[in-house]
Amino acid sequence: MATSRLLRPAAAVFAATALLISGCSAGSSSPDPDASGVARGGGAERAADDGDAPVLNPLPTAVPGNLRPYYDQKLSWHDCGVAGFECATMKAPLDYAKPGADTDLKLAVARKKATGPGSRIGSLMVNPGGPGGSAIDYLTQYAPQPAAVRARYDMVAMDPRGVARSEPVECLSDKQMDSYTQTDATPDNPAEVTKLTRSYRAFAKGCQARSGKLLGHVSTIEAARDMDVLRAVLGDKKVTFVGASYGTFLGATYAGLYPSRVGRMVLDGAMNPALDSRTINIDQTTGFNTAFKAFADDCVKKKDCPLGTKNAEDAGKQLSALFKKLDAHPAETGQARPLTESLATTGVIAAMYDEQSWPLLREYLAQAKAGDGRGLLTLSDSYYERDLDGTYANQMYANPAVNCLDLPSTFNSPEQVRAALPNFRKASPVFGDQFAWSALNCAYWPAKPTGTRHRIEAKGAAPIVVVGTTRDPATPYIWAKGLADQLASGTLLTYVGDGHTAYGRGSDCIDSAINTYLLDGTVPPKNKRCT
Repeated sequence: MATSRLLRPAAAVFAATALLISGCSAGSSSPDPDASGVARGGGAERAADDGDAPVLNPLPTAVPGNLRPYYDQKLSWHDCGVAGFECATMKAPLDYAKPGADTDLKLAVARKKATGPGSRIGSLMVNPGGPGGSAIDYLTQYAPQPAAVRARYDMVAMDPRGVARSEPVECLSDKQMDSYTQTDATPDNPAEVTKLTRSYRAFAKGCQARSGKLLGHVSTIEAARDMDVLRAVLGDKKVTFVGASYGTFLGATYAGLYPSRVGRMVLDGAMNPALDSRTINIDQTTGFNTAFKAFADDCVKKKDCPLGTKNAEDAGKQLSALFKKLDAHPAETGQARPLTESLATTGVIAAMYDEQSWPLLREYLAQAKAGDGRGLLTLSDSYYERDLDGTYANQMYANPAVNCLDLPSTFNSPEQVRAALPNFRKASPVFGDQFAWSALNCAYWPAKPTGTRHRIEAKGAAPIVVVGTTRDPATPYIWAKGLADQLASGTLLTYVGDGHTAYGRGSDCIDSAINTYLLDGTVPPKNKRCT
């Protein structure tokens, strides 16, 4: 079952970026296209508009005395085991309100020094999203691209608190996680609803048992404060940053807290922090529907399309029929894990992040219709970051830990989900039920939310480039427009196309604009659009 409010992998400048599908509030929706022709949810009953959210206030520029030991620490760099990279461990307080050495967190940092040609500009921090994606993996696997940027910057990554190498949140054993991902996330009767809610409770209980001390201190605001400590430790006066997907929320939050310390900042596949979880979920459901329609429009033009050759609406009906069939009779996979409806839906969702996955999706859908579930299971496993040996990465645990802390839950009961189902189905006839029920997971989270929606203006910050893709499934284009409008120094750069995020995904226009900005500070022209 796809977990809630997650930003998920899609290729970007340095790596696969992520915003896993979201779940934090119900909402009404009759998708209406905006001026750019991009559908959005909410309609007349939209729960929250950008303008009525409170503004995130900056923190004092002076470092408090009780935090000075963290800002003054010296990192001990050592070989990472990957050629050309150095690693270190940075200390940060578990609780910024009550710093103390006995509760310090150890956060993993990696860097690759600028190699030239050209003079070194400074450090460039990167984050791939998630929340829960490993920034260090992102860096070490993709730092050679783009070469011109790498040549002039020390490329730096820090796994955020609770993520990967930085005291990771843990929740379930691998076998328990297998069971969790197979749970029916579109319950058809009271017994299935009970089973789903029990799985959410068990997941939350496991996180509390294994990672209790962390769960109240993995918020995005705390992670942004860690970024400022890293800035100081690296010896930089300002932060230069490229964030993708959820990484845009992290970067924008840093800008809101420390506007005077913003250097050059790129926020690609942007989130809008002014939205409540109700609106986020409906917008995201609509976004994946937009992405599926683009896939279906392409598929039905091909003679071998496994969803027919009529039109996108008919293709959606055929896909829904396949899901219903798998709900009753899961497909064989050659493993002890058959392809259930939930796993199949997650596999299709995973392919929506990158249009280059469409040929594989056509092949795997044809296999599934013939009773062979191996292909869609492979896609689902990639979404969940499940290795061939059956082990899971930490992302699916860190993700709800951050999300459930950053915003109040979308739903508090199954009854609220049922009441919202018609609106989710309007947003996406194919995925609406799965997205709605997945939004229930934070209702059972053991740590109470500490965050609320807010506008980020970052007055006084240097120019910030916000990148939006018109048919982005996970971070709908309307979010990028909203963030760019909020930021006092925001500039919107638009990619007219498919997939999640834009930088490093094949558009010379996008890449040239961003690389030029990072290398010489030239901001793209206002309202620049690329293909």
